Amino acid sequence: MYSRDIVDKALHLHTQGHSDQAVANACGVSIWTVRHWRYGRRRGPDVEARRQDRTTYCPRCSSGHLDPQAYAYLLGLYLGDGYIGWIRNGVDYLGIVCTDTWPGLMDECAQTITRVFPVKVFRVQRRGCTEVKATSKHWRCIFPQHGKGMKHTRRIFLRPWQQEIVDAHPEKFIRGLIHSDGCRVTNKVRRMVQGQWKYYEYPRYFFTNVSKDIAGLFTASLDRLDIPWKCRTKPNPPHQDVLVVSIARKDAVARLDRFVGPKG
Repeated sequence: MYSRDIVDKALHLHTQGHSDQAVANACGVSIWTVRHWRYGRRRGPDVEARRQDRTTYCPRCSSGHLDPQAYAYLLGLYLGDGYIGWIRNGVDYLGIVCTDTWPGLMDECAQTITRVFPVKVFRVQRRGCTEVKATSKHWRCIFPQHGKGMKHTRRIFLRPWQQEIVDAHPEKFIRGLIHSDGCRVTNKVRRMVQGQWKYYEYPRYFFTNVSKDIAGLFTASLDRLDIPWKCRTKPNPPHQDVLVVSIARKDAVARLDRFVGPKG
């Protein structure tokens, strides 16, 4: 992408009789770019204005403003099943992997991305899942947890400005984490009572993750809401052990039901 001043300079040099190669050298662009501009495929004022809008929505390197509730939810999805990939020229894509079992979650994920950044969202079908994706030069600005390797192989911690959002909206953050790496199940228990087997059923939430840091962010938000939890380590040979956080008390499950809800 080049500024309008560069485009105007190139066209002005062309009107003075300079060759395409000379114009390219003077402007520091390729000869193919000069020819692209010369043949009339120049960005109009409306296109330039839209492009400028796309460069100012980032709150970290420009004057943009994040929707805090949407961001808290998307942060949870990203830490659970998201990643950032590189395309070219500094443009990245955010990908959130969603199982095909829950199409409603896919729709909510796509809607949340557009609330965080005014970008076009598209979907890529994979085997058994769908990636909800969007491109931007600023994903790394708002997701500084991006780095080389799997998340559980490196430190994951929130920046102060992220922590402020999560502390203000822990329900949205918890919801995003559960919608990515969590579930709500019905536990079935059989117990011997006075010589007879009794069967009990009760709902329970689980959050499963390999990263101790991400599990710690999840339990810290639960603590902020005074929601009791338990954590155990589940062996996962030959891979790293998995951390399983469970919320089983009746009142705690009822509280989660109010703001997490079922996957759709």
